[in-house]
Amino acid sequence: MQAADTRRLQCDNQRNVDSLNESLFDAQALESPAALASSLAPPAAPGHFDELRGIATPAPSGVPRLGVPSQPAPLHDAAMPAPAPADAASDEAAANERAPLAPHWAGFFEQLGTDGFADLPRRAVSLQRQIRDNGVTYNVYADADSPQRPWSLDLFPLIVPPESWAQIEAGVLQRVHLLNQLMADAYGPRQMVAEGLLPPALVRGNPGYLRAMHGVRPPGDTWLHIAAFDLARGPDGNWWVLSQRTQAPSGLGYLLENRLAIARQFPQAFESLRVQRLAATYAAMMEGLQHMCPAGQPPHVVLLTPGPYNETYFEHAYLARYLGITLVEGNDLTVRDQRLYLKTLQGLRPVHGLIKRLDDQFLDPLELRPDSTLGVPGLLQAVRAGNVLVANMPGSAWLESAALLGFLPALSRRLLGEKLLLPALPTWWCGERAAMEAVLPQLAGCAIKPTYNGADGHASFETVLGSRMGRRELDEWAGRIVREGEEYTVQGYLPISQMPTWTQDMGPGHITPRSVLLRVFAVSDGAQSWRVLPGGLARLVGVDAQIASMQRGGSSADVWVQTHGEVDRTTLLPAHATPASLARHRAPVTSRAAENMYWLGRYTERADNAVRLARLTLNLLCGEDLSSPAMLAWLHDMALRNALVPRGVPSLARSRRVFERALIDELADLDDGGSVGYSLGCIRQAAAAVRERLSPDHWNQIVRAEAEFVRRSAEQAAERIEGGYASAAALRMLEATSTALSAMTGAQTDRMTRDDAWRLLSIGRHIERLAFLSGALAAGFRIGSVHDMSGFEAMIALFDSTITFHARYQQRRDVATMVDLLVLDGDNPRSLAWVTQTLRGRIARLAGSAPGKLTALSHELPDPATWTLEHLCDPGADAGYGALLQLLETCETAAYHVSDAIGIRYFTLTSESLRSVGA
Repeated sequence: MQAADTRRLQCDNQRNVDSLNESLFDAQALESPAALASSLAPPAAPGHFDELRGIATPAPSGVPRLGVPSQPAPLHDAAMPAPAPADAASDEAAANERAPLAPHWAGFFEQLGTDGFADLPRRAVSLQRQIRDNGVTYNVYADADSPQRPWSLDLFPLIVPPESWAQIEAGVLQRVHLLNQLMADAYGPRQMVAEGLLPPALVRGNPGYLRAMHGVRPPGDTWLHIAAFDLARGPDGNWWVLSQRTQAPSGLGYLLENRLAIARQFPQAFESLRVQRLAATYAAMMEGLQHMCPAGQPPHVVLLTPGPYNETYFEHAYLARYLGITLVEGNDLTVRDQRLYLKTLQGLRPVHGLIKRLDDQFLDPLELRPDSTLGVPGLLQAVRAGNVLVANMPGSAWLESAALLGFLPALSRRLLGEKLLLPALPTWWCGERAAMEAVLPQLAGCAIKPTYNGADGHASFETVLGSRMGRRELDEWAGRIVREGEEYTVQGYLPISQMPTWTQDMGPGHITPRSVLLRVFAVSDGAQSWRVLPGGLARLVGVDAQIASMQRGGSSADVWVQTHGEVDRTTLLPAHATPASLARHRAPVTSRAAENMYWLGRYTERADNAVRLARLTLNLLCGEDLSSPAMLAWLHDMALRNALVPRGVPSLARSRRVFERALIDELADLDDGGSVGYSLGCIRQAAAAVRERLSPDHWNQIVRAEAEFVRRSAEQAAERIEGGYASAAALRMLEATSTALSAMTGAQTDRMTRDDAWRLLSIGRHIERLAFLSGALAAGFRIGSVHDMSGFEAMIALFDSTITFHARYQQRRDVATMVDLLVLDGDNPRSLAWVTQTLRGRIARLAGSAPGKLTALSHELPDPATWTLEHLCDPGADAGYGALLQLLETCETAAYHVSDAIGIRYFTLTSESLRSVGA
């Protein structure tokens, strides 16, 4: 797992501030769209476009049209515009006119069904259940210790009519063409800077400009394969550009989940409104990427993620699964001879295309940020050599600077010979003296933003609103701008539209108008060719918050784009699959995924062993028969060997009470490597790293098991009586944990595909089981506890074989019966013979051998076929059962030796047979 300081590098959590005047209206008594229209209050603030009515309410005279666009940061950082001044509230309260619903909204509400608005609470509950069951999350701070919050999705979609979408589509296509040409010029002739149309400080002076990319010509002359534009509808009903994202835009995965969830809630409305589908655009994007890949038939495309601690990791896994490509982290990849390879269990596999969800500065520690553990050393050299396509090409971060927006109109006329179809907010870069002098008198109605946001050596601060500052603060900011003008960008304000949203609190629920931003995506479908995804990600400001931030109560909404023509029914599922195409769709198992699956298996078994041993110990301590010193010594030895109690704790023979308290204390010690709580945390971390391979049920079981254990640990700690510990509470906690672990192992056994990743998971579980059981049995014979009745029964119980033993051997209690069931029985999944034979078979299949052909690695384990009851039960001259103890020691040692060999061969790829790939 990566260190905590590395995790914090995975996302930038800049925040902006604004405010929103809200109005609520009850929808429970409404029975028709006409009733809804007649009950509507006026728009929440004058100067907003009302999406529900389809009308604009002009801002009162004297209200400046100034605002705050988005920061160049991840999905959650888009800021909302500031509201109209408080003196405009009187105009809102005085407005009495009622406007009809816009046609598309009227059509939506007419399709609610016979129950109408009364059915909305049920649909809202169903939607939240679906989001929870699907495991859709958003990690707020990208930190290992922060909880994964469920994705927030509103019940109503944002509906965009065809005429409005035509304006958006044309403007976005024009802008992505322009940005692509700007990239080509900036890393080529630099003519725009030479002609004075673009200040050098915003290009080469921007830390996002990568000098290592100068002179590079990307495949298909396409620099930008995925570009996102944040839009808002102004009071005039037209759409305006607030910001643009080019490094690693978020949302392509979340909007897919939004579409599936909302279309399921309103299937009739979805069909009747002629909503355009999304799959054709994703298919065109993948076809375009594969066509432009420099080599490979078929080309191998992967998606690079910062890892499970990134705030949008869910959509990385979701998108990779939807597109049918491999999700990888930086340490899954390596560069050899200027070519990019994926490290898999079968060796190094060439990579021809890479979709990155990683900021440029972390891509290559050799040439960019040296402390990055998220990228791939040598990646830029492979890009410069033309051996890999990267989407988007490194070096586009400078395009995200808000200061650039003010220069794009002139650049469009120069490069495209066209006027921009989608206007952007008024923007003043204060590095130009004329612009600075023009905007300083207007600071009270503007937003001040850093020009180079988050860059080392430059001013970095959260966006501030002039309307929220007094004269003294405004003067201080003006002084800073005068002293270091190029560090500051000032932008105008735009009152943006509001859409109806459903608020389901403790009451019956109501409709709330909330301000909305629309993120639209342009994706390449060929060389210098793009198309706009007919949909997008709508982001809503939180009811009690001031910005459209997921961490401050913001939420999302699906976007329905209507069409007058035929609805595209394209699907990413091929109509006719050939054996060759099916083989191509079998995703390779990366070394990182394999290692996490292996440790998922080991920690699952380790937790199960610890729970079983702890339950056995506490049950025996609560019983009446503690007369066997050998059994007490064995319990103490096992507790120490498995870290259930710390070293130095008095033995059971000396102080049963202190030992019991220490054991209960250690169960929930999250810092102790052998505790149950620690193992459950490790299970969650390993599962999070391979979440794309787990079913939602399996993942939810893991998360719930850890959360329930922590909750019950707190409860049992509270049940102290006069300084004592409640063993009953600890046993209840262990019983619940055992049930949860059984559900996990059931999911691993019965609900996972038998590929190499699953085999490694199974190998990890059985290595842990072999070492634990052979060590426990060996300790029982060394100490002599197995020769006492109570110790004998305890050993059988630890092997989870009590019922089988009693049914098979009735009243017999001797070494032969124990060895027969616990060592030699090939049908007992807890016997050493069964575990060893299963391990040998799994390893043989993992190595790619023919069925039944064992490899050298599997031969490291003893062969159960050579074990005999007569030999193992011979007590020997000293009655020490030397042959049996030797076998048990061999099994335990072999388990750890095989574990080390697997790590070297499959995870670090140091085995010579796996270091290269044949032609």
